[in-house]
Amino acid sequence: MDTSQIRKPSRAMINGFDPNRLSELPDQMQKNIRRRDESLGPGYRLFYDTPVEVVRGKGVTLFDRDGNEYLDVYNNVPSVGHAHPRVIAAVHEQMQTLNTNTRYVQESILDYSEQLLSTFPAELGHVMFTCTGSEANDLAMRVAKYATGQQGIIVTSGAYHGLTAEVASFSPSLGVGVPLGAHVRVIDAPDALRYSSDQGSLEDHLRAQVRAAIADLQRHGIGVAAFIADSIFSSDGVFADPAGFLRPIIEEIYAVGGLYIADEVQPGFGRTGEEWWGFQRHGIVPDIVTMGKPMGNGIPISAAVFKPELLVEFGKNIRYFNTFGGNSVAIAAAQAVLDVIREESLMENALEVGSKIQTELRRLTRNLDQVAEVRGSGLFIGVDLVTDRSTLTPDGNLAAGIVNRLREERILISACGAQGNVLKLRPPMPFSMNDADRLIEVMDRIFQELR
Repeated sequence: MDTSQIRKPSRAMINGFDPNRLSELPDQMQKNIRRRDESLGPGYRLFYDTPVEVVRGKGVTLFDRDGNEYLDVYNNVPSVGHAHPRVIAAVHEQMQTLNTNTRYVQESILDYSEQLLSTFPAELGHVMFTCTGSEANDLAMRVAKYATGQQGIIVTSGAYHGLTAEVASFSPSLGVGVPLGAHVRVIDAPDALRYSSDQGSLEDHLRAQVRAAIADLQRHGIGVAAFIADSIFSSDGVFADPAGFLRPIIEEIYAVGGLYIADEVQPGFGRTGEEWWGFQRHGIVPDIVTMGKPMGNGIPISAAVFKPELLVEFGKNIRYFNTFGGNSVAIAAAQAVLDVIREESLMENALEVGSKIQTELRRLTRNLDQVAEVRGSGLFIGVDLVTDRSTLTPDGNLAAGIVNRLREERILISACGAQGNVLKLRPPMPFSMNDADRLIEVMDRIFQELR
């Protein structure tokens, strides 16, 4: 099969813009990238072979300085759409009225907290507010360690949970430059395509992996505080099925006194289409649930929800305060997001439109040897690219090439997975059937190139 029309990028390009290509860009963009490097330094990265300069967003569309529009099939932070008028109005009104912290009595945070908690199983009854998903996961792990008296953490091999020093220590996807903590053990991602076989089911494989990790932690005298997982495994490669594969993990963790933390920063707030929260698809009730990114549609707010018994001693002896966590303006934004998701039926839309996208992608790729699987739930979809279906060898170069080809067509996606070989489709939740048609039409042309 001829793949010559899909450029095979360098490793630098897989991770973002290749600075060696700066001279190929328009003069104004060259100037701005140089300014960016001079002021922001080398720690930042840009998306795509040819970067996109965005100046405006509306709904599921981004616009550059020349007025060109880009279909956003990647950004889940504006969960209810870029520049949603309800969120703008709520933030504007609150900024004109009051913006302060949680040490004052304010009805707005109480109203929002009660409504948010109503979306969870009854066992989860307290919420604590932070500013970022990293902070929420940091707080969750502090509580887990305090409640269990143990330190060990188990994660999947491609997990990403945040950027604080503690959370980065159990985020393997950050790479070898960010070493894992001595208290961290890693198990395989829940890849049913590669780990379900005649030797056993995916559930059997995961149970054996968790038992081995627990045994190793205990052998080193560490014990198990928690297993933490992003409920759609978005960095590992997007793994949603078979529903229920998380149950054996939680059973093994509970057997040794550990807790289960569901990281819902990416799959939460109805994105998977079937339920409010990704863990609900698996029929489990975590001890702690964390959330962030989509919660305020771009306004920094995040939270952790707990089984109340976990906070009794923690609240007596440690407490928690975050100057900006749960501030009045952030709560106003979060309330508007919750209202919009319900009133505009965005969860139902995610299920309907996402199902169409998956069905069409499977149809387009059923005879394409480089596509091993299309998977996901709702508006969170992964397309697993391989060198061929017989070996299932991940092809990250091909994925990066397709990501950049779509960018040329002004459609923005990304890639994930251990080898960067899984196309990651995760648009704002108002993504419509017409938007899906445009995406499928362009992807069809690109897949035709592969043939």
